[in-house]
Formats: sequence, structure tokens, C-alpha cells
Amino acid sequence: MLVGILVPITFFLVTGLVWVSYIFFRSKEKQMMIEKGMSYEQMVEFIKQRKNPYTLLKLGIISIFFGLGLGIGLFLEDAHYSEGWIPLLLFVSVGLGMVVAFVVTKKYEMEDDKIK
Repeated sequence: MLVGILVPITFFLVTGLVWVSYIFFRSKEKQMMIEKGMSYEQMVEFIKQRKNPYTLLKLGIISIFFGLGLGIGLFLEDAHYSEGWIPLLLFVSVGLGMVVAFVVTKKYEMEDDKIK
């Protein structure tokens, strides 16, 4: 019963910590650019260059592989009555998803470089 209460509390604490850290480090980055004497236009151009347009593609591929690993792990655990399938397949499938995401985004980045 205690675990059921701690899960949402932990979720909201971690989510809040991530958002606060993101805002803090983003403001620190802007302060450092101002200290180096960059103008507003230079900062906007620098931030545009740094953005990766394929971030959502990477997250989507990794999420798909996570879901596949979880689903197959649950199926195998029910079919074979042995524990360990879920963590094994989650780690393997997420790792495989990261490799696939890297390869796919590299392919798209190379195509973008050819166009430019």
C-alpha cells in the first residue's frame, strides 16, 4: 500500500526536478552567451544551429522498441512462467532501438548535407 502512494509522489518530484534543471541550465547558458558579448541575433542563430530536427524521430523509434520489448517480454513471461524476460527484452530492445535511431538519423543527416 505504501508503494502505491510513493509512486505518484516520486513521479511528480522527478518530473519537477527535470523541469527546474532544464530551466536553470538554459538560463545559465544564456547568461554565459551574454557574458561573452554575443548579441541577441547571434544567440538566436547559435541556438538554431544547435537544434537537432530529428530528436522526435529518435524518441519515437526508441519508444516503439521499448513497447515491443515490453510486450514480447510480458508474452514470454506468461507463456514460460519464468521471470527475467521483461528486463532482458527491455534492455535489449531499447539498446537496439538506440542503434536503429542512430543509423536512421545519420542517414537523414547525410541526405540533408547532400542537399545543402
